[in-house]
Amino acid sequence: MFWDTVNNDQANEAETIEKAKNGDFDAFSVLVCSHREAVMNMVYRMCADQQLAEDATQEAFIRCWQHLSQYRTLSSFRAWLYRIAINAAYDLLRREKDNFNIDDLQISEESKVEQTVEQRQHKTKLRQAILQLPPASRIVIILREYEQLSYQEIADILDIPIGTVMSRLNYARTSLLKELAPQQEAQ
Repeated sequence: MFWDTVNNDQANEAETIEKAKNGDFDAFSVLVCSHREAVMNMVYRMCADQQLAEDATQEAFIRCWQHLSQYRTLSSFRAWLYRIAINAAYDLLRREKDNFNIDDLQISEESKVEQTVEQRQHKTKLRQAILQLPPASRIVIILREYEQLSYQEIADILDIPIGTVMSRLNYARTSLLKELAPQQEAQ
């Protein structure tokens, strides 16, 4: 039953993509609605700036529409779209670089239940530590830990070998552990 649903969803998405490729803007709107939140969350985790994430998400879907004819069904649509979104976010971050200061970022809390002060501080420190990672390591940790993508999916999205994904992920995790170790010892 589960696999029938998954296969049906994939077939529906493939049909919707084909319609959109043929200029059906309503079909493209369906794709935007089904992927917007995931793209927005992924981009937000890259930059921790709500406005920049919204702008990059919008830019990603504009680019997606403009280049949809170039999409090949050999790769997943999500992987292709994430790659566009990552590039859009990097482009906007480069433009904002002169005005970008990691210390000025407002890190928002996303919890639905009230958390303790220690938990909030830990989440804030973790987000800040992730933001301080080099962009190549930051995106790999976000795609793996937050988006729960496989190594192969990350490799496809970033167009890098799986070994590179693994080494960047190892570097990111090691850096985060070093950054957060003093906090863990204090508790």
